[in-house]
Amino acid sequence: MMNWKVIRTKAEYKKAVKRSMEIFHTEDRTPETDELDLLLVLIKDYDDKHIVLPNVDPIEVIKIKMEERGIKAKDLEELIGSKGHVSSILSGRRELTLKMAQKLKNYFQLPADIFMPAA
Repeated sequence: MMNWKVIRTKAEYKKAVKRSMEIFHTEDRTPETDELDLLLVLIKDYDDKHIVLPNVDPIEVIKIKMEERGIKAKDLEELIGSKGHVSSILSGRRELTLKMAQKLKNYFQLPADIFMPAA
């Protein structure tokens, strides 16, 4: 078991990830499981500080999901509303409501943060 500390460099990060992969399937209640738990916290901390995910347009995600599943705009009417409503949402002329976002999130099984505005 190594003495791990807060990960500050890319090299330390790579070393921590490599080690976590080596001990990932260890038995419960061993020194390696404690080491793995610590490494996962340290790796997540580094990720949170250094990895920035791009902002995603929820309407574009919905359109991609529609295409993947072969869904037409009319198929969303029961989730969003009338044909005109669906059209104005997909074209960006009208904002998604929280209720619509919830229904679309469940329907397409998307993470909720896709519909949250970036901070």
